[in-house]
Amino acid sequence: MFGIGTQELIIILVIALLIFGPKKLPELARSTGKAINEFRKASSGILDEEEAKKENEKDKEKTVVAGTQKKEEAEKIKVKE
Repeated sequence: MFGIGTQELIIILVIALLIFGPKKLPELARSTGKAINEFRKASSGILDEEEAKKENEKDKEKTVVAGTQKKEEAEKIKVKE
């Protein structure tokens, strides 16, 4: 995880404890966790929208291809008659 070892992590936590204090640190961690969770939800929502757009484009392409195939078959039938 970012190349941070246990010693570095302990030093960072001690510095954060000194700066924010023991009462404010849990609140800060909670709000950070909520922010990360919301970011994940938003990014997954964007990915879902992109996948839906791609599926719609594929469906449109299939419809166009199917329509042209039907036209070609109809023209072949007309030529045979």
